[in-house]
Amino acid sequence: MKHTQGIFIILFFCLIQKNFSQEKTFVSQAWVSDNGNGTYTNPIINADYSDPDVVRVGDDFYMTASSFNCIPGLPILHSKDLVNWKIIAYALTKQIPVETYDKVQHGNGVWAPSINFHNNEFYIYYPDPDFGIYMIKSKKPEGPWSEPILVKAGLGLIDPSPLWDDDGKVYLVHAFAGSRAQIKSLLVICTMNAEGTIAYNDGVMIIDGHESEGTIEGPKFYKRNNYYYVFAPAGGVATGWQTVLRAKNIYGPYEKKKVLEQGKTTINGPHQGAWIQTQTGEDWFIHFQDKGVYGRVVHLQPMKWENDWPKMGVDFDKNGIGEPVTTFKKPNIGKSYPIETPADSDEFNSTKLGLQWQWQANAQINWGFSTSLGYFNLFCQTTIKDTKNIFEAPNLLLQKFPAETFTATTKMTFNARLNGESTGLIIMGLDYSYLCFKNENGKLYLNQKTGTFNKTISETETNPVLITNNTIYLRVKVTKGGICSFFYSMDDEKYQAIGNEFTAKEGKWIGAKLGFFALSEKVTNDSGNVAIDWFRITK
Repeated sequence: MKHTQGIFIILFFCLIQKNFSQEKTFVSQAWVSDNGNGTYTNPIINADYSDPDVVRVGDDFYMTASSFNCIPGLPILHSKDLVNWKIIAYALTKQIPVETYDKVQHGNGVWAPSINFHNNEFYIYYPDPDFGIYMIKSKKPEGPWSEPILVKAGLGLIDPSPLWDDDGKVYLVHAFAGSRAQIKSLLVICTMNAEGTIAYNDGVMIIDGHESEGTIEGPKFYKRNNYYYVFAPAGGVATGWQTVLRAKNIYGPYEKKKVLEQGKTTINGPHQGAWIQTQTGEDWFIHFQDKGVYGRVVHLQPMKWENDWPKMGVDFDKNGIGEPVTTFKKPNIGKSYPIETPADSDEFNSTKLGLQWQWQANAQINWGFSTSLGYFNLFCQTTIKDTKNIFEAPNLLLQKFPAETFTATTKMTFNARLNGESTGLIIMGLDYSYLCFKNENGKLYLNQKTGTFNKTISETETNPVLITNNTIYLRVKVTKGGICSFFYSMDDEKYQAIGNEFTAKEGKWIGAKLGFFALSEKVTNDSGNVAIDWFRITK
């Protein structure tokens, strides 16, 4: 009997392993960096993963990025080769303080984080410019992650990066947000306790960027060949360059060198990211490029060391400063791996919401549910109370723009129960536009509503079209520059244009996003819902 049970157990685990090994990788139809011939084309992720930081553990690379007010926050992405990436988790399921982030806080929340691996644990230090610097940790990148610990309280403390030194001492470098701290363009190093849970108020300024860097921020802390290095972006988000500081003493004085700039390339502001060394000994640098409405997309640069200074990209103009590459040979990691991209399309066939989706605030249990029925169920809620416009609705289910040009199409069934309930497809940013599918006295109408932000929001709308079926297909085509055109169909074959052309705008510190809403105008003991059957991104 025991022998038979053992055979069944072995077969069971073999089946699990087989299913795991045959798990499909997702490849976007909108953007793929891997050219399939041993080269890649930047950006490696053509979506808004701003302020990226990366750590290698064994043969695996893990990335996190800023998430601001979007929840869940602190995305965790995984790669085997630094080119092909997959979203595997979020480190922050709720943002604290909860009473603050249960409401929409555009541009606030999680700013530039750092991810490290120390004593067999993953550490993320992240700043909230209104509260201070937090730390979370986990034994596995997919979680569970610990609850945030406030390591250092204070207004305007941003961009933390720790360093565990060879002698057991622990340090933290960080910057300042002038909007809160009333000082900026400074980098400071302070000490921490051995556990990394307390950062002391003993900061030593290592650079004043006003003198030659314009703005300096976003530091990352490293040690190599007995030099301490601080990699720091300078010169502004969209227009700057990568500066590197080095010193033999932790507090300096630090030498500095500009190591990466736009030069004559089309890649503006190439900076702020992570130095990574592969298991084969190659050096690479991951950074962002600010593309306005598309957010800050992720690039990969070759890197090497010369006279204990990093050299990034390729020095095309021979001025001693590297410039970013567009297409280059992939990192040598000793093996080849399948092409893969972060997910964008979603068939909603899983009982867990796809990791490409985020809300505008901490999620509440009554906003919506995954199902085993092949759709996501989003409820019409009265979340807009004061401003009366969708800009402040916390229950928007959104994802990042996946490329410069793409088409997004969705099939949904609107089960309206109350007069005034509405749902639809939205392009969200400081300006926004959406297709509003609304119940008016028992009849369903579709129109386009557009909001323009100029200190306050003014909203316009087109004439409504009567729709005789509660199942509808909605579509938006996005062309270069974020130009959006909207369409609808009753059969997914013949699409009719509706509304006006709309130029999408970035959000507060983030790129434009797209997704769904479901709203109601009054509180009752029930609400209608929209069953989102699928959402598909195509070229």
